[in-house]
Amino acid sequence: MVRRDRAAGRGPGAGRRDATRPARTAGISGAGDLAAHRTRLQEVIRPVVEAAGYDLEELAVSRAGRRYLLRITVDADGGVSLDAVADLSRDISAALDTAEETGGDFGSGEYVLEVSSPGVDRPLRAPRHWRRNVGRLVEVPVGDRKITGRVVAADDAGVTLEFDGQRHGYGYPELGAGRVQVEFGRLAEFDDVDDDAAEDDDAAEEDGE
Repeated sequence: MVRRDRAAGRGPGAGRRDATRPARTAGISGAGDLAAHRTRLQEVIRPVVEAAGYDLEELAVSRAGRRYLLRITVDADGGVSLDAVADLSRDISAALDTAEETGGDFGSGEYVLEVSSPGVDRPLRAPRHWRRNVGRLVEVPVGDRKITGRVVAADDAGVTLEFDGQRHGYGYPELGAGRVQVEFGRLAEFDDVDDDAAEDDDAAEEDGE
């Protein structure tokens, strides 16, 4: 029998919202290959995430003492609210339960499921990453130099950056991984987001008592 457990709260990152849910099903066998387990888990989890209208940005499996941590990062245009993350976490947990009951090979042992949206430290690689950061200041490698500019437009073909008083267009093959630069004028916004999420977490815990 697998013990139900709950992970810690939010991690660092402006605008990042995490939720953790008890996971009833077995997660990962300690003797198994993490990469193979990750592939099997992804086959179950990705359809749930996409059916809810989100992109699965990352699925990571790591050892946390005697347990395993299954960390899932999702995103969408307009961001992901804490309530949406909590709902998605329940759906994922239910899908894993169903997969195990119908013969899914997830081994035996206990795991912690953590679902969150990306923080500002997430590298910008795919067109959707750039599109979701229009208006932000970013640093990005272009050839043998790094430039810092504001994203003024982004589509499936490339991105337009503004720096040195001019706008420059780049195709994605020309760019390395971009990094959002936290501007001091926006720090208050990020603090407010984290404070609101913390209040929601506290309220949810009180309701569950």
